[in-house]
Amino acid sequence: MLELKLADYKAEKQPDWCPGCGDYGILSALQMALFELKRDPSQTAVFSGIGCSAKTPHYLNVYGVHTLHGRVLPVAQGAKLANPHLTVVAVGGDGDGLGIGAGHFVAAGRRNVDMLYILYDNEVYGLTKGQAGPTLGLGEKTKSLPKPNPQSRLNPLLLAFAAGYTWIARGYAYDVKGLKELIKEGIEHRGLAFLHVLQPCPTYNDLHTKEWFAPPGFTSSRKRATTPMSPQGFPRRSWTSKMMLFQEKALEWGERIPVGVFWKAELPTFEARLKAYLPRYPEAYPARGPEAPLDLEGLLQEFAL
Repeated sequence: MLELKLADYKAEKQPDWCPGCGDYGILSALQMALFELKRDPSQTAVFSGIGCSAKTPHYLNVYGVHTLHGRVLPVAQGAKLANPHLTVVAVGGDGDGLGIGAGHFVAAGRRNVDMLYILYDNEVYGLTKGQAGPTLGLGEKTKSLPKPNPQSRLNPLLLAFAAGYTWIARGYAYDVKGLKELIKEGIEHRGLAFLHVLQPCPTYNDLHTKEWFAPPGFTSSRKRATTPMSPQGFPRRSWTSKMMLFQEKALEWGERIPVGVFWKAELPTFEARLKAYLPRYPEAYPARGPEAPLDLEGLLQEFAL
């Protein structure tokens, strides 16, 4: 394999997001993470749904699939199971993943497929003129809304925990270096990893802006995005105590907003569970073609009700 450079992960097509959009920071962090992990672009695939964030695969020099609204997770999981040797990353906005895609978000947690899901959260539907997203707070009114939001905020971290994601973290789009490290850790985690990324929308969200997250001239003690104690930093705590601390940090929102790794668990991946039904998997897998056939008909019979 040729020696790879950071530029090898950048597509020729230039991003056309609004100036100041947090998507730029997430894209840069993802490119840097793949480069530092030395992931082969020919063995890497990034999947997206619909929305501003869905353009991400177009700007990466890896395989990319632009899917349907809210359907990125089932498509990405299918690709990973068809070829378990791929590095698979799914990306989507808060509306894509927690609105129309909420059912898939929950169902994915039950499976624990070995992949990373990055949720871009700007609290609005930016591609369709700024309607309130699932993570915008009750009574909050952005400049794109005629009246305050009548619905409560959905907490992505708590939902991911309840669904069974085995690695849960939060980052900030403008902290590219810190975000890069979280993406790397999420990719390397064995199991389903969820990374919640806070990002400003300079066009439609005038509440939680770049200045709100980090005022001009901020110091580490003044910015809202702070790093909590890692779950691995308190090994003597009981499981119940760790869960309570996770909940406390996940609910914290105001002058301090924790970022970093909130939860990590080691559980068998879905690929490992499949060996009970397909003994040759993952050595033999569907994407290899007819030279390594699987008894898919037998598998369907096993799962039939």
